[in-house]
Amino acid sequence: MTKIATLLAASLFLLASPAWASLEISLAPAPANPAQPKMGDNLKFESVIANTDAASARGLVAWISLIQVDPGHEQPVDLEDWSAHKALAQGELAPGAKLSVEWPMRLIQAGDYRVVISAVQRGASRPVTSPLVDFHVERKAVVESQRILPVAFGMPALLAALALLRRRRRLRVR
Repeated sequence: MTKIATLLAASLFLLASPAWASLEISLAPAPANPAQPKMGDNLKFESVIANTDAASARGLVAWISLIQVDPGHEQPVDLEDWSAHKALAQGELAPGAKLSVEWPMRLIQAGDYRVVISAVQRGASRPVTSPLVDFHVERKAVVESQRILPVAFGMPALLAALALLRRRRRLRVR
């Protein structure tokens, strides 16, 4: 009799638990992205979150995640420097409705990366994720000799010229 009571209790729990809408998430790089992105470039990723259920999705939160996948350096990446648009909150997504979101990202470090969009509804026990999108960031020289050499040689020359000019004025005054 206890097995029947347990089954009945589990069935009642499932019937009493709130229904969550079915979500699907697509993700793709924006068409305007550079073909071979370099450090310092800006990329955009476009996602569509679709409610494929007859029930509304309530308390929806979506976010972007970035993972570095360079061999020996596999790790999640903190988006504080990479992206200003980290999360989206939507009160309700009606049945059959779609939500298009653009996720901008500034490329900070060279390497191989994967990006994914995740979404969860209020009260849901697990998130829904998009397919992963891979991309590679080329290294870009941060220090350019064309910008550094004028300062490296110009400042000492300017200081030396000022020192000579000051010395000349002192000698004339005496």
